[in-house]
Amino acid sequence: MAHAGAMRDPKDLTCWLTDKDGVLVHGDRPIPGARELIEFWTEHDIRYLVITNDSVQTPRDLSARLRRAGLRVPEENIWTSAMATAAFLKNQSGLKTAYVLGEAGLTTALHEAGFVLTDIDPEFVVLGETRGLSYEQITKAMRLILAGARFVSTNPDTSGPAADGIVPATGAFAAMITAATGRRPYVVGKPNPMMMRSGMNQIQAHSEHTGMIGDTMGTDIVAGMEAGLHTVLVLTGSTDAGEVDAFPYRPSRVLDSVADLLPLLRG
Repeated sequence: MAHAGAMRDPKDLTCWLTDKDGVLVHGDRPIPGARELIEFWTEHDIRYLVITNDSVQTPRDLSARLRRAGLRVPEENIWTSAMATAAFLKNQSGLKTAYVLGEAGLTTALHEAGFVLTDIDPEFVVLGETRGLSYEQITKAMRLILAGARFVSTNPDTSGPAADGIVPATGAFAAMITAATGRRPYVVGKPNPMMMRSGMNQIQAHSEHTGMIGDTMGTDIVAGMEAGLHTVLVLTGSTDAGEVDAFPYRPSRVLDSVADLLPLLRG
């Protein structure tokens, strides 16, 4: 497919960021070419990071899940929206206390950033991906926000995939809390370029020499573009070729899958 703008040559890039779902895996099934791409990066000492809005699992859990799909990605090569949120909050002023609506990926990241998790006058209310929200938890979060707690969420996604269909996600629960309180959260995950920059810091990447692979124009591609990266849209996830023209910006390249990236890297 035609692509827009002057482009860097993929084989000259020294670092890569890649989304997980729709790029490397569908659920627990690897996407053709994903294993070979990870192996190529590893064999050629090319720094890479799997960067995902998934805040449910820790990097160790995600690494194990990817391994079951045949992809050997060490936990230090994984950067989640939970980790980016913890990194952001660690550098914010105020007490390191938070009331958290989320799973182990988020609570672990906040603990490692030095936070105390509490529902007594916290500095922050932090919302992440979770399937276990209760009416009592949402009510508590609303009251804390109205009492002055700063509202932060890990990602904007309003829905996500499950084995039996879509399910509500972080953005949908955030919208409910916003409707009740009038307070909008600061959202750290993609498409916020802050998540990209914090991930790049982890692998000491520079935008001029880094590529971003994603399957979603409105998160992966725009985030990569705003961070100054070479962007590659693959059509194995949530975007098909016909949808690209609906956006006012374009990825650097559009490929059918990551399998089509490998020949470009080999030169």
